Amino acid sequence: MGTPGFAAGVLEKLITEKYKVVAVITAPDKPAGRGKKLNESEVKQLAEKNNIPVLQPEKLRSSDFLDELKNLKPDLGIVVAFRMLPAVVWQLPPMGTFNLHASLLPQYRGAAPINRAIMNGEKKTGITTFFLQQEIDAGNIIFREEMEIAPDETAGQLHDRMMHSGSELVVRTINAITNGNAPREKQIVPQNSKLNEAPKIFRNDCRIDWTATGKKIHDHVRGLSPYPGAWTTFETKDAELMEMKILRTKFIPGELRSDFPHVKTADGNILIEELQVAGKKRMSAAEFMNGYAVNEIRFI
Repeated sequence: MGTPGFAAGVLEKLITEKYKVVAVITAPDKPAGRGKKLNESEVKQLAEKNNIPVLQPEKLRSSDFLDELKNLKPDLGIVVAFRMLPAVVWQLPPMGTFNLHASLLPQYRGAAPINRAIMNGEKKTGITTFFLQQEIDAGNIIFREEMEIAPDETAGQLHDRMMHSGSELVVRTINAITNGNAPREKQIVPQNSKLNEAPKIFRNDCRIDWTATGKKIHDHVRGLSPYPGAWTTFETKDAELMEMKILRTKFIPGELRSDFPHVKTADGNILIEELQVAGKKRMSAAEFMNGYAVNEIRFI
């Protein structure tokens, strides 16, 4: 059960390893773009390419969907980047249902653990498999693996590393469950420790706060790159307001550098490397500055 590329990467691993995937459950097709052409999830595209049946229920409690699911007689359910399941679904397989989550649970429960960890400046994160229960991301842990986060690593780069490692962890988890020796470690929140959450990211979460420290701005940008993208507005010398996404930066502590475009912060400078002006393609900062003098723009 899954929808985006992260889930498709795991499905591809299961196919490669010759597991019998009796069906995939993914989100219904949605209209996208100007022509409103129906957009199929990456999981659906991969499943159909490999002749795996695809279920796309609007409602997970509908009798038609539940009947289809029962007729498949699945031994084990696997969830990767999908929506919250009702108990009638995750309790159906006799071996249970487990989830792959992109954090070291119980930290960063929620929809955006990769983005939020980087946005918060974490130096390490990880992947976790756990058995589902009714409370979201709170079931008994099967396996966890730590992963370092590089200082300039983006969410997109970490996503790809986690997809590869997560696929391997899913295989390890399946084998442990089918062999009857899968751990079931209760999630415990240590006393006096902070539990970071990873709620869904909305547009307002992506706006850059130029009053923050340079380190915080840098983490914000890379935690949202390449998608959905940290954004800001800038004013030209003609007082025209335009919007852009800033997709790659470097944080340079200390004195102001001559490199441009840059933004001075309380603890150093943000050197902008890649950006995308609304309605235009992604470009390097040097390409952008071909059309503007450095003193002609002001970030807001």
